[in-house]
Amino acid sequence: MSESQEPVVLGQPTVGDEELAAVAEVFRSGWLAGAGPACRRFEERFAKTVGTAHALTTSNCGSALFLGLRVLGVKPGDEIIVGDYTFPATGHAVLQAGATPVFADIRPDIWSADPASIEALITPRTVGILAVDVAGQPGDFDEYRAIADKHGLWLFEDAACAAGATYKTRPAGSLADLAAFSFHGRKGITAGEGGALVSDREDLIAHARKLHTYGIEPAITREGSGALPIPEFHELGYNFRLSDVQAAIMNVQLDRLPDLLSARRSVAKRYHEVFENLPGLDVPVELPDREHPWQAYILTVAPEIDRDALALRIREQGVQCNFGTYASHLQPIYGKKQTLPVSADLFARHLAIPMHANLTEAQVDRVIGTVSAALPS
Repeated sequence: MSESQEPVVLGQPTVGDEELAAVAEVFRSGWLAGAGPACRRFEERFAKTVGTAHALTTSNCGSALFLGLRVLGVKPGDEIIVGDYTFPATGHAVLQAGATPVFADIRPDIWSADPASIEALITPRTVGILAVDVAGQPGDFDEYRAIADKHGLWLFEDAACAAGATYKTRPAGSLADLAAFSFHGRKGITAGEGGALVSDREDLIAHARKLHTYGIEPAITREGSGALPIPEFHELGYNFRLSDVQAAIMNVQLDRLPDLLSARRSVAKRYHEVFENLPGLDVPVELPDREHPWQAYILTVAPEIDRDALALRIREQGVQCNFGTYASHLQPIYGKKQTLPVSADLFARHLAIPMHANLTEAQVDRVIGTVSAALPS
């Protein structure tokens, strides 16, 4: 099948012989389980990359979010303000921790939580702000911090999509008390699954490290002991460890990160050049004080155009596309108690088109041609 006939996929990891060689090295080491030497190497390197003192690898971003809420002391009855426009893993983590997510409406341009909406939602039960870097671009973290400090709240960054992003020259991940990352297959760097929790606070990461191994220190901490250490369980924990096989892949992915970001930015630039001049579409905004990692490229379709019908026409030509992400407050699990007009409107009008580092010039041209032709005349 020629390239012109193959489907243009929405997302795709960039992996190759380097990752295979790293996995083979782990196989030879005999330590394939979680929280081993490869995990520790990646944690040290990733913490430096995102500008924090500490990092903990986890089985996925959802477990990182949950662990973060646990070590922040979240309890039943607490309210946490959450940026509304996000995959529901964010709100789910709040529910899993026993608290109530209260969703903040979003900025219409970059889709992250509107600081004014956050401030208006604070009650005596509010304990923190969980701010989402939508499609990877950080929100208004200086404003979030000012609100948090004013009201005595903690600040948690959902940086699931944000590896390589910056906010006012500071790396995503370093913008809050804690941050959680995802290494899912559609993210900028990936091991198929996985996540990380990062922070400058050693106490939070040390506590999370125990909780992610059933409530005891990981086995690697007992390596080489002259005694026979027998861990004791004092606190309910979980099995949220990343395997060393996945960590080996992530070490290579971290090496690739600059090139992967460059490739995605080139695709975004080409999309911008065409789509910003097409009636019926608005292109995503990259603010000048931020660097966007382009985990996704999401177009906003004009209200008079049927977004779903447009998506089906594009798919019929072999170009994958999808809705953007979720207006979380509309999901039945949370109860339909809030009215957030900006998030609800964009949920109905967003269209994600192919974005990954492997797209060829011919594929980008095909996406552009297909989307352009599918628009109503």
